[in-house]
Amino acid sequence: MFNKRLREMRMKRGLTQQKVADSIDIALRSYQCYETGTRTPNYDLLVQLADILDVSLDYLMGRDEFMKSHAIPFDEYL
Repeated sequence: MFNKRLREMRMKRGLTQQKVADSIDIALRSYQCYETGTRTPNYDLLVQLADILDVSLDYLMGRDEFMKSHAIPFDEYL
């Protein structure tokens, strides 16, 4: 779920993989692994990615049900 949302939001924001990788100071290949799901970023990088993409960590991590159960419409974070 994370890798699909990461790619979806990057594309929605009109960012290239290289631009995002440069923004969080990692190699392009490392970022590509996040989008393919072969690697998972550490907590600090997750926060940076959410900030760059302007989404909540809950949304990025696929926690829609949690957000809905707390009456938080997840689409307001897109």
